[in-house]
Amino acid sequence: MSALIHHFVVHRLIVNKEDKLQAVPRDACLPVTPEIEHLAHQINHSFNSKPGKGVGHFVQSDNNSDADQTQVSGFASQLSEFIARQNEGGDDLERNFHQLSVAATDRLIKSLTDTGSVETGFLIFCQYEFLATQYLMVALLNTRAHVEVSQELNLTSREHLDLAKMQLAVRIDLTQLQVQPEQQRYISFIKGRMGRKVSDFFMDFIGCEELVDVKQQNKHLISSVDAYLASENLDREEQEQHRDEVKSYFKEKIDSGETLSVSELSSRLSKDETGSHSFEHFTQGLATPLEKDIQPDPAALRQLAKFTGAGAGVSVSFERKLLGDRVIYDPASDTLTIKGIPPNLRDQLSRQSGGEHNGSGE
Repeated sequence: MSALIHHFVVHRLIVNKEDKLQAVPRDACLPVTPEIEHLAHQINHSFNSKPGKGVGHFVQSDNNSDADQTQVSGFASQLSEFIARQNEGGDDLERNFHQLSVAATDRLIKSLTDTGSVETGFLIFCQYEFLATQYLMVALLNTRAHVEVSQELNLTSREHLDLAKMQLAVRIDLTQLQVQPEQQRYISFIKGRMGRKVSDFFMDFIGCEELVDVKQQNKHLISSVDAYLASENLDREEQEQHRDEVKSYFKEKIDSGETLSVSELSSRLSKDETGSHSFEHFTQGLATPLEKDIQPDPAALRQLAKFTGAGAGVSVSFERKLLGDRVIYDPASDTLTIKGIPPNLRDQLSRQSGGEHNGSGE
């Protein structure tokens, strides 16, 4: 399912000859071609695939606010004006969107300068519609060189946007911003490998305040699924079937960029018409109940599929379905027994064991 692209524009951030950050703006929005549609789809897919995202909302401006908050409120204010013109069916929406993007680019330059950060690359603004929901994506991307071979076997070097290393991006759910702003969950952003600090300046220029830790939400959800399946006295095969259903549901929502619903997930895990034994009813009795809607974290898929752990020089990872079969855990002695060691590991152990034996016999 493809997205409907309304507006797409890209500006560039460079370091000029005076060693100062400078914006090089494009003079107008790009025409929406099949290539632009494909790129927008790739950016959206890359964003959805990033683990550990944060969720939040625009900070509230205050008449007594400091300069930073005044700057922050500027983006939200301009975005609201653009949305209002769009809802009224105003003319020159493309020009208005371009003006919004240029003002936001200048605001990002100021935020970078104020924090002493240096980031260069291509700043992309894309407004699109997907599954009847309007979004605004803002992403700062760098390029990566690759070599092409022509039919005449000539080699040429070209640059392409490095979507795999996208670390600075926010997506604003414009529909929820208008319909349910009180939920304060209409902005999602990539937190980066080192936590939110790597993108503080990016959040400041947007004016976003983090509200939800998606990673912790997903951990709580997965542990709740495990507890629910254990409480239902299911055999191993039935538990794996239910986990496969959860994984399938997670993947659907990650691919579409939608939040998952505990109610929908519950209907897939249980056919109990009364609801008294449903997953949703089970979670309501937890010490910390789950929220009704949760943004899925791609990292949770790995947690659903495998047990993993590392520490004190030991790293262990195995599929969940092997526990109790090829992998036996004894909590009393805190040991794992593995039946059927992987061949490559067995070969390494055999060579090491043989070397030690030969060395002791000399």
